[in-house]
Amino acid sequence: MDRLTEMEAFATVVDQGGFTDAAKKMGISKSAVSKHVSSLEARLGARLLNRTTRRVSPTEIGLAYYDRARRVLNDAGEADALVTSMQSAPSGLLRISVATDFGVNHLSPVLGDFLAEFPDITVNMVLNNRYVELISEGFDMAVRIGELEDSTLRARKLTETTKRMIASPAYFERFGRPQRIDDLNEHKLLHYSNQSSGNVWKLTAPSGEKRQVRTAGWLTVNDGQSLLNACIGGLGIAYLPSFLFHDAMQQGLVEDVIPDLPVETQGIYAVYPPGRFTQPKVRAFIDFLVHAFAEKGPQAW
Repeated sequence: MDRLTEMEAFATVVDQGGFTDAAKKMGISKSAVSKHVSSLEARLGARLLNRTTRRVSPTEIGLAYYDRARRVLNDAGEADALVTSMQSAPSGLLRISVATDFGVNHLSPVLGDFLAEFPDITVNMVLNNRYVELISEGFDMAVRIGELEDSTLRARKLTETTKRMIASPAYFERFGRPQRIDDLNEHKLLHYSNQSSGNVWKLTAPSGEKRQVRTAGWLTVNDGQSLLNACIGGLGIAYLPSFLFHDAMQQGLVEDVIPDLPVETQGIYAVYPPGRFTQPKVRAFIDFLVHAFAEKGPQAW
């Protein structure tokens, strides 16, 4: 006989307190339940149930076996439910964490198309400028930019962006234009406070040498759009991703500070909890974003 069926019959007898009610619960005959339990006891070589004319109760060994058997049965039920959900249409609440700058400028504009395509999904998008703990904080996924921190999370690249030092024509007119990395020590830098490396800019010299710039600035803020606004206003030099300053550069509001420097490229990723299976709603959204940003990239923003 099937082991799982034997375990289910035994556990149901314990849950229901007898063979008659267990048979009703399982939708089979009382004699069939009895045969499953007897077969299980014979295979294990142990008596699992005390049977009297009035009641049925588990023996000491039976009670210990019941605890383990119930866990196995619950896991099996969850596994069946998982496969069913994996094959079903994407639905349910999708909680997303995304950096404010990218969320406002690029994710929000495409959400309408996603919700129109998947009407059974509802989205809760949280905009913030910190790395959230997906699992403990109840997020299904996040969109992250730049080098990913070591973690157990799974990741899929959506697109890429470049990162450049920019400043306004008004700033150059007032303070001059730096010609090389060392000149930055004499300039006003605008810093992003949530950067993991602090107020340190990691740059690459024309020779390929990796350099670090540590210079105090007039402004430190935890929001990229605010840095861009300050930069356009002539307050200093900012080091920002192209998806944020692209339009301003196209309009001539900001310029590349040192055009000869190699361009830094950063990946934009969807990250989500580990596991062999990805929830349909998460998979649907990630696939949608890959398609939505297919025409974007280092040269397109």
